[in-house]
Amino acid sequence: MSTGPSIDPITLGDVLPEGAGHGCGPLITVVVPLNFPGLTTETRSLVVRFTRSALTMLVELGARVDVIDISRDAPFSIDEEAGGVMLLGGGDVDPTLYGHTGFVGNLYGVDRGTDERTLAAIDAGLGLEVPILGICRGSQMINLACGGTLIPDLGEHNIHRGRDGEPMFLDDTVILAEDSRLARILSRSRMIVRNGHHQAVNEVGAGLRVVARGVDGVVEAVEHESKWIVGVQWHPEDTDGSAEDREALFRSFVEHSTAHAAAKCGSRTTPAV
Repeated sequence: MSTGPSIDPITLGDVLPEGAGHGCGPLITVVVPLNFPGLTTETRSLVVRFTRSALTMLVELGARVDVIDISRDAPFSIDEEAGGVMLLGGGDVDPTLYGHTGFVGNLYGVDRGTDERTLAAIDAGLGLEVPILGICRGSQMINLACGGTLIPDLGEHNIHRGRDGEPMFLDDTVILAEDSRLARILSRSRMIVRNGHHQAVNEVGAGLRVVARGVDGVVEAVEHESKWIVGVQWHPEDTDGSAEDREALFRSFVEHSTAHAAAKCGSRTTPAV
């Protein structure tokens, strides 16, 4: 995997918090493309900060983490002991993966091998029937794994990402379906999130439903109709965003992962939402 000409590749040592593999909580497999083509100083800093924030939150909530750098062209597997799978952000998804063959503006970080390995990781998680939480690219990949498609570029008037010369990530308003799992977890139906995307869910995959949209109608979150599978287009792990919202979403995910792991061992816990 190549990056920018003078950018040091990101390693697990750059993102792992202390205590990542210790404790007695559920094992969470975290799938993240740490490196992608065209990585810049800015995007490298963002990937490190966001990934470390997500892993730190999981550890603080008592989970153990097993990180798979899905950008590495190497064999991987989801541990059968895993209680849950989390999918983090990264570069753009290859539009040809969902049948789009025309020109796409603003593409960056595309790596077909990373896409295919990510889909394989999601299929493994679905096979184990574990809770799955996808963030940004992770949410998009969940939709593709379920047979959906993406909007490859929201265009020059996209309100979900900073314009040229501005910071990539900005505060953005999303509206949650009041009957959704997300609205229950976050205790409201309208919220400010941290966003920086130009691709989005288009046709929704089998078993999923749209549970959040931007003020312009762009899909901002999906959920499975019966399983604990949640995908959010925004970045709750952005440390410039709400720590309370990050903890609420991650706590629900960890609690359901704990319950899944306990059920496999013949015991039972009851998560709140």
